[in-house]
Amino acid sequence: MKVAIVGASGAVGQEFLRVLEERNFPLDELLLFGSSRSAGRKYTFRGKEIEVKLLQHNDDFKGVDIAFTSAGAGTTKEFTETITKHGAVLIDNSSAYRMDEDVPLVVPEVNPEDALNRPRNVIANPNCTTIQMVVALKAIEGLSHIKRVHVATYQAASGAGAAAMDELYEQYRQVLANEPVTVDKFAYQLAFNLIPQIDVFTDNGYTKEEMKMYNETRKIMHSDIQVSAMCVRVPALRSHSESIWVETERPISPEEAREAFAKGEGLVLMDNPAEKEYPMPLFLAGKDPVYVGRIRKDLANENGLTFWIVGDQIKKGAALNAVQIAEYLIKVGNVK
Repeated sequence: MKVAIVGASGAVGQEFLRVLEERNFPLDELLLFGSSRSAGRKYTFRGKEIEVKLLQHNDDFKGVDIAFTSAGAGTTKEFTETITKHGAVLIDNSSAYRMDEDVPLVVPEVNPEDALNRPRNVIANPNCTTIQMVVALKAIEGLSHIKRVHVATYQAASGAGAAAMDELYEQYRQVLANEPVTVDKFAYQLAFNLIPQIDVFTDNGYTKEEMKMYNETRKIMHSDIQVSAMCVRVPALRSHSESIWVETERPISPEEAREAFAKGEGLVLMDNPAEKEYPMPLFLAGKDPVYVGRIRKDLANENGLTFWIVGDQIKKGAALNAVQIAEYLIKVGNVK
């Protein structure tokens, strides 16, 4: 098994290295690729140093079985043919192909079989906020069809990359030192602030991030589900949180929901308000599952249920989900 990571020096690329090592992924050879800025850097994997190669239009991907890409949509589109022409399965972490009809959009806990039908040998990893939400929705959908979802996201600095996390640290230091605050990776100062915009606005007043949650959820769940999202950047460092309201075809009790979440694949129930136990991003960074708490009836809707989830955006929201897709393909013998 020969595996490649494209965009190895970025936050998600580095997470790929950690996840592959943590999960003892069955590979014999690992290749790392990057831009001219990162080519030549060396990273240690399983005790061995691997040098990042410059991503080029050549035959470097000959013999590669699976290629994980996290280098932006533009790079993915430019290099897709180069990566896949010798038979490699490309699992892409960008938005390049998510809504293309001939590219499966996969969350292994929800729709793993979709990964088997990939005419272009490309599989798309969904947006981070969508991934953790549909893992939770899957448990409820098993009880009663979900008609509508309202979701407010509280997205950590990590969603904008490693440099954005560094900027948040620096902004807090600057504010406390009474120095001018550096603003580069966000539209405004994020420290001690909230920014109710992630990605650019579309004609309907929703941002692209919010529309991703609408469109991707429907594709992943093969459902007519309606999703209305409000995405907010918050001054947490890592792990995204979401407050979710669902309307189902029949009423679902909190007790039913708790049982479904407790049994749900990729979920951990953390719901004990009396003891102040509920998911919080500060304590769940670096964890694999999606955590669910604050489960209760929606007082404004007879068929409504509301709950709170937290998941690590770089892990389950990106690298881990892609690696789980690859593990599924290997398990069913569907790599080449």
